[in-house]
Amino acid sequence: MICALGAAICFGTASVLQAVATRAAVPGTGSGVDAALFLRALRQWRYIAGLCLDGIGFVLQIIALRHIPIYAVGAALAASLAVTAVVAARLLRVRLSGTEWGAVGVVCAGLLMLGLSSGEEGSGKGTLALKLGLLAVAGLVLVVGAVAGGLPDRSRALTLGLAAGTGFGVVEVAVRLIDDISLSALSNPAFYALLLGGGSAFLLLTSALQRGSVTAATAGLVLGETIGPAVVGVAWLGDRTREGLTWLAVAGFLIAVAGSLALARFGEPPAEPFQPSGV
Repeated sequence: MICALGAAICFGTASVLQAVATRAAVPGTGSGVDAALFLRALRQWRYIAGLCLDGIGFVLQIIALRHIPIYAVGAALAASLAVTAVVAARLLRVRLSGTEWGAVGVVCAGLLMLGLSSGEEGSGKGTLALKLGLLAVAGLVLVVGAVAGGLPDRSRALTLGLAAGTGFGVVEVAVRLIDDISLSALSNPAFYALLLGGGSAFLLLTSALQRGSVTAATAGLVLGETIGPAVVGVAWLGDRTREGLTWLAVAGFLIAVAGSLALARFGEPPAEPFQPSGV
């Protein structure tokens, strides 16, 4: 759980850096899968610093997924919005309302409930059908992203956010379906689902941050990366709670996700010049 929370801190801080860099970049093609925008964003040090934090967070996420259920990791990752809100309040001097500070507290309470109630990861390894289905979902994410580029701004943001969240959810499940990173992984469909889902999600999220409703995009992201993977973990991979504490785990999951949704506007802080606190 400590690794999952560490990943949330890395992802939450990275989103502040990446959001400012993305808004400062000149738009690319306008497509939901906008590689040109991604390349322009890469020219800025803040975006690169964010990617480095994402890399550290991903390693911590893998460790967490190897030891605790997917639903606990997913809720912790959604809680990165609470980190983003606090970092934005500090570095970008964004004012948090009393309600939003309350939502940060709600997220923390939900994660505490999950930490107390979650058991060990399930022993299920997943069938070939599940692995192929995961690869198909990863491909569908890319298709949806390409189509979403032509939608009106608000619908575009929600669709891209939900698709990006689904892509990140694919990564969460895929990590559990890969026994080890070796040559044998090349014959595992889950390995390609991880690469395709993660890569597509990054492109779609970059496009969602650049234009459209921030709240809609981030709400879609949170829902996409939490609910689906949690269901897969419980239904197909054997994730369970501590005996007699299922109710606490369900309540903690719902509370953490609800608190994160209340902080959805911090999926992308206001695009203003980035300056360290006190400068």
